[in-house]
Order: sequence, then C-alpha cells, then structure tokens
Amino acid sequence: MDSNKKKLDWPVFWISGGFLIAFIILSLINNEAVGNWVSTLFAYSSDLFGAYWQILLLANFFVGLGLAFSKYGRVKLGNQDKPKYSYFRWVAMILVTLLASGGVFWAASEPMYHYMTTPPALGGGEFNNVMGAFATSFMHWGFLAWAILGTLAVVVMMYVHYSKGFPLKPRGLLYPIFGEKIYGKNNVLGSSADIFSIIATVAGTLGPLGFLGLQISYGLNHLFDVPNTLTVSILVILVLSMVAAISAATGVDRGILLLSRYNVSFTIFLAAVVLVVGPTMFIIDGFVGGTGYHLQNFFQMTMYRGDEAWLSGWTIFFWGWFIGYAPMLIVFISRISRGRTIRELVIAVSVVAPLVNNFWFAVVGGTGVHFEMENPGSISNALNENGMEAAVMAITDQLPMGILFGIGFLLVSIVFVATTVDTMSYSVAATLEGHDHPRRWLRVFWAMIFGATTTVILTIGESSITAIQNSIVITAVPVSLLLLPPLWNAPKIAKKMALDQGLIWQRQMQKEMRKKVDK
Repeated sequence: MDSNKKKLDWPVFWISGGFLIAFIILSLINNEAVGNWVSTLFAYSSDLFGAYWQILLLANFFVGLGLAFSKYGRVKLGNQDKPKYSYFRWVAMILVTLLASGGVFWAASEPMYHYMTTPPALGGGEFNNVMGAFATSFMHWGFLAWAILGTLAVVVMMYVHYSKGFPLKPRGLLYPIFGEKIYGKNNVLGSSADIFSIIATVAGTLGPLGFLGLQISYGLNHLFDVPNTLTVSILVILVLSMVAAISAATGVDRGILLLSRYNVSFTIFLAAVVLVVGPTMFIIDGFVGGTGYHLQNFFQMTMYRGDEAWLSGWTIFFWGWFIGYAPMLIVFISRISRGRTIRELVIAVSVVAPLVNNFWFAVVGGTGVHFEMENPGSISNALNENGMEAAVMAITDQLPMGILFGIGFLLVSIVFVATTVDTMSYSVAATLEGHDHPRRWLRVFWAMIFGATTTVILTIGESSITAIQNSIVITAVPVSLLLLPPLWNAPKIAKKMALDQGLIWQRQMQKEMRKKVDK
C-alpha cells in the first residue's frame, strides 16, 4: 500500500494512547490510589469471569482441533498458494510470542513453586508431587494457552482481511456477525473492540517487560554486583524498550524475523547444553511424565474451581494474560501465515509450539527441581527470600560453569523482551492503520509506551509482580467477549472457503442435485 494511502484511525489512537498516558500520569501523582483501584477491579474480574475463561479456552482448543482434522483442514489461508516463510522461520516467529513471555522467568520459577507447594487441584501438601508440578506448569503454558492466541480467531481474521479486503483490526472478529458496518467510521462497537484490544496488549506486554526486567536486574546484581534497585530495573526496561523500538522500526521481515531466528536458535542451543550438562534423565522423565500426568488429569486441572485465591494467582491470571494478549497476536500470526492451511496453523500453534515450550520448561524448571531434591534449600531459599526473579540464577549456580550459564540466560532474557515488545508494537501499529505495513514512527511510539507504562507499574503497591498480574487480568475482561464468536464463525468460514477453493465442490454439488431430484 502506498504511504499516501495509509489512514491512521485517529479516534482509536487518541483514546487508547490517551488512556495509557493518563494512567501513567495518575500513577505518578498517586500510585497508592491507582494500586488500590487495580486490586479492586482485579478481584471482581477474577470472581466474575474466571469460570467463563476456563470454558472459553477449553472450547477454543477442541473446536480448533476438530476443524484441523476435518475435511476443512486443507483450506489455504490468506489468498496465497505458497507460504512466504519456511516452516522453521514461521514457527520461530510464533514461538517467541508466548515463549518470550514465560521463557526464562516463569520456566525457572513456576515448576519449583508447584513442587514446593502442590496445587490444591492435585491434593495440596508440600514437596510431594514432582510430576504434578511439571503438569501444572504444562497446563498453564501448554495447549490451551497457545490455542487462544492464534487458531480459530486467525481463521476469521485472515478471511476478513485477505479474502474480503477489510483492514487488519481486532474488530474484524465481529465482521461475521455485523458485516461491513463494523468498519464504519463512527462505529462505536468496532472502535471499542480495537481500543480494548490495544489497552489489553499493553497490559499483557507489561508482563514480559516487567518480569524479565526484574530478572535481568537481579541477574546483573548476582553476576556483576550491579545494585539491584528499582532505579536499575527501570533503566533496564527503558533500554530494552529502545532496542525493541529499533527492531520494530525495521519491520517484520528484518528486525522481528532476525531477532526471532537468532533467539530461538540460541535458546535451543542453551537448552541442549543444559540438557547434556545438567540432570539429563530427570529432565526427560519430567517432560514425558509431566505431559502424561497432565493429559491423564486434563479436565480435572483445567476445570478446577475450588481454591479461589490459588486460581486468581495462577490459572485465572495466566488465562487473563493470554486472552488479553490474543487480539494482537491474532493480527501478527495472520500477517505471517499466508499460504498455510488451517491444519498447519492449528497443529503449529496448538500442538508443536506448546510441546516445544513445555520441553523448555522441563529443561529449566526441571533442573531446578532436581537440585532442590538433591540439596533441599538450594533453589527454594532463593525463591522465598528474593522472589521469582532469583530462581534462574539459583539454578545456574548449581551447574558447572555457572557464571557462563547465568550470562547465557541473561542474554536470552534480553532478546526475549525485545522480540515481545517489537512484535506487539508492530501489531498495535498495524491495527491502527489496518494493514501489513504501518508507519515507522507509530511502531516506535508504541514500543516506548510499553516501556513507560511498565516503569510506572513497577512503582505501584508493595509487590511489583502482583501489580503487573492484576493489571493484566482486568484488561482481559472485554477482550474475552471478542474471542467468543470465532468458536462458531471459524467453522462456518472454513466451510465457505473450502467451497470457494473447490475442496468440497463435488460433495456439495451432489447434495444439491439430490435436493433437486427430491423436489
């Protein structure tokens, strides 16, 4: 598209950007009041929408699998015969979206937390369920989490954008219900869908920026004696935001693709070395056994509704995070998946990516669990005393050449943050302009907004992590309503595209002939 034809959706830009800037200013004026407001809304969101989110993610996963393995699985997406990117490059760009969010921070700490205190759905207790610890982490970062980020909704979005020619915006998920009027200039519902999606994306990006920013600060202190203060954490986040802004400015085919390839390659290398040097058989047993335990207790774990406090801190928090993240990931995955079939899309996003992600969790978190079992307190003491950000350095301390591993994980964390922020900056900018090549200044603007909002969130409340988690869950509420229609619209669209592509032409013609004969 010509640059002179680019149209920025100014109302959505001003309302979403203005809301976030107002949030930053209010937090600077009175962060205690803002912190209390965030905590109150979080409690309501978790209580009222938690069960709905659990059902939504479960339904989205199974409907997606059903569609993939149906006769419509061969439908090609995006009005393109051949994919632009190789399978590895395509999956690499998909992987960094969610793996970046939990890649090091949660992979190191979550399995340890569930080993230290067994989740209530699995009976509770302390240090008594190793496979349950892996299984719970796999549930939170596995099949359901990935499926909501880019399967059914991507089918709808790619049809609306590439087949019908409408802008690449979250409001496109409502097109099958409301038609082209959802794209009207003064359509309040369409604008609201875009605005809430952008705000939720910023909140979701606070996660990797805030969590990994804290972890990098702790790592710098642990390895190089750099003071581990709030000021240092903020400086780290601002620098990372600038790196992400530079990457976003170069576009998908240069900065984002390059960072994704190098990041996934280096992560694979780091995982392989830890697998060989660390407790190899324990890691493999943890991955295989944890996956089996997860599948065996799949519905019990995913539909658990007992301990509300535990659910709010873990499952509902993660579901809210991924739901809020979803619209922009849907835009991004739609952008890079042209020429792929529905079957390829669903298998890559709902099966391949989760298994790779869970193996990474088994390598990093499993190494920590192993050392804790061998030497009680070696990992848990650091977690209890210094928080989640201390987990990965406690683990690397137990490995031979611990300093080198510590530096390696530090580098992975840095690049993970950059890839997450540049991807989200691109997706928000694409949403505002409605096409694949948004203006550079817009991408850079959103990268810096992510950084500014995260630095403010870190100053709210007694626990920065709690404040980040609460903010994420609140913004997911309106977005979760946007992700409901694809459950029935994606199969309808897949059927229509199958007819258009001649994949079910003969069967359909035979049915029509029978109807005529019957008449």
